[in-house]
Amino acid sequence: MHVQRVVLNSRPGKNGAPVPENFRVEETTLAPDLKDGEALVRTLYLSVDPYMRCRLNEDTGADYLTPWQLSECVDGGGVGLVESSRCSTCTEGDVVTSFNWPWQTHAVMKGSGLQKVDPQLVDGHLSYFLGAVGITGLAALLGVREKGHVIKGANQTMVVSGAAGACGSIAGQIGRLDGCVRVVGICGTDEKCRALVEDLGFSAAINYGQEDVPTKLKECCPDGVDVYFDNVGGVTSDTVIAQMNKGGHVILCGQISQYNKDVPYPPPLSEETQETLQRKSITRERFMVLNYMNKADAALCELSQCVKSGQVKVLETVVNGIEHMGDAFCSMMKGGNIGKQIIKILQ
Repeated sequence: MHVQRVVLNSRPGKNGAPVPENFRVEETTLAPDLKDGEALVRTLYLSVDPYMRCRLNEDTGADYLTPWQLSECVDGGGVGLVESSRCSTCTEGDVVTSFNWPWQTHAVMKGSGLQKVDPQLVDGHLSYFLGAVGITGLAALLGVREKGHVIKGANQTMVVSGAAGACGSIAGQIGRLDGCVRVVGICGTDEKCRALVEDLGFSAAINYGQEDVPTKLKECCPDGVDVYFDNVGGVTSDTVIAQMNKGGHVILCGQISQYNKDVPYPPPLSEETQETLQRKSITRERFMVLNYMNKADAALCELSQCVKSGQVKVLETVVNGIEHMGDAFCSMMKGGNIGKQIIKILQ
């Protein structure tokens, strides 16, 4: 069988911004015979995510992330259809997903690495298994629940940075559902601001590219900030933390503004910001969704119900064709997506 795949063509360097040419599309063939425990899957959707920037480096800086190897197939979140199987856990016609899905139009995978999913959980929107009803949704829901300390009736204000991205767009809605009276998103375009307020129910949105963030933040959060869902780090986070209330909570989910720099994760804070955290007794603990997978099944069930009922709206930016994986990845890293960046694989 002839298939297309995406391999790592070059590395951008620890301090470099990735470019589409870091990836290369090539043709290859799959052996027709399956071994015991294997399944042939047809790829339907692939995901690109900010954490993947670390995998472009020879040293990812994280013991749970392996680097992509030059001239070898790239992998990440994927969902697809089982076309034939010699494993006991999945059969022909099953919809399956994996964190380690090869960027290929078809792939032979070990059944033990595949998770069978029920299309009814997402009303047939299978790409949602990579976003709102997948690991991204888990990061949003469990991040808010485990580190946000949102209390109904406590008149809390939540701010979300990277708010129009895959995780931030869900996190803000969870914060609102869990009881925050005010949810403010920070993002990079007027179109994103409109989507946050009109489509997702955020109280307000700030365009950091066009507006003075400190001034606008004071306007949007007159009672200060109690919960900050941090996806970006850098100057934006310094600005938000400076306006946080005593006893507030930072949910440290991502630091995308720092991923193209050779700094440790999480990156060091300025002395002024560190002093603010200490003086105001603000918690800022790193959140890793992989540490809470014992709560995943119940959380995914809740996310499914929220999406199906319309309580949580899902935004996606879909690109067609595996040949556009590199473009989609680089666009996502520059904030070109609204909601989850998805690649639909055309057969």
